[in-house]
Amino acid sequence: TAIVVSPLIALMKNQVDVIRNLAEEEGIAHFMNSTLNKVALEQVRDDVLSGKTKMLYLAPETMTKEDNLEFFKKMKVSFFAIDEAHCISEWGHDFRVEYRKLRPVIDQIGRAPIIALTATATDKVRTDIKKNLGILDARDFKSSFNRPNLYYEVRPKTPDIDKEIIKFIKANPHKSGIIYCLSRKRVETLAEILCVNQIKAAPYHAGMEAAQRTQTQDDFLMERIDVIVATIAFGMGIDKPDVRFVIHYEIPKSLEGYYQETGRAGRDGGEGKCIAFYAKD
Repeated sequence: TAIVVSPLIALMKNQVDVIRNLAEEEGIAHFMNSTLNKVALEQVRDDVLSGKTKMLYLAPETMTKEDNLEFFKKMKVSFFAIDEAHCISEWGHDFRVEYRKLRPVIDQIGRAPIIALTATATDKVRTDIKKNLGILDARDFKSSFNRPNLYYEVRPKTPDIDKEIIKFIKANPHKSGIIYCLSRKRVETLAEILCVNQIKAAPYHAGMEAAQRTQTQDDFLMERIDVIVATIAFGMGIDKPDVRFVIHYEIPKSLEGYYQETGRAGRDGGEGKCIAFYAKD
């Protein structure tokens, strides 16, 4: 069984659903995180130990939890895949302290090949990832930051920004898009404005109930809604290839963060429009 470490509950569910849709048996892929009740957790453990499960997705907190270690030690692990590996590095744009505890836990579970993956890592961050995971001699596979199918534009942020966004979306009917805002309040207000203007939109932020977030994500993937208005809590590794536009209502906190967020557009090779609104003050 391969262990995949993934930082977001929504992302795990998304990827497990995709794998299950390709397989005959649901048990081939599972996730373990805080959303599972005791019965569901037992089912996961049974499927893993019986050899049915080939991919097990874990939150870093789940993997480093003492109570789970005995179970992991009973597993036959084929390899460890560390997704969103920039979270390991203190110089990464989304540093998470639990990620730095992964190597000691891997040593306790039992050594197996390790692959670390990220869409955004500077040379300094990549070195830090390898150092922390104890894989300094690992081979590097690096692709270009340039995505020729993405169109980038910066527009001045004026008091008419909401109208401008509505006009843009209406000029691109039935196309999937993400609008990023920095605050939860702005997310909810803008989603409401879009809905009032007959645009199928929904808000998404970490302050919402988990069930509601899951529902919104499913609605977006199944194209029941066209636009998600979100904080950066949405989209890390989201598996929707035909996102046609990503709009930044505010300038993101870092260039790496901006690249990663705009990188959710046009993953199918089709066009992706990336528009950022910028105000000097």
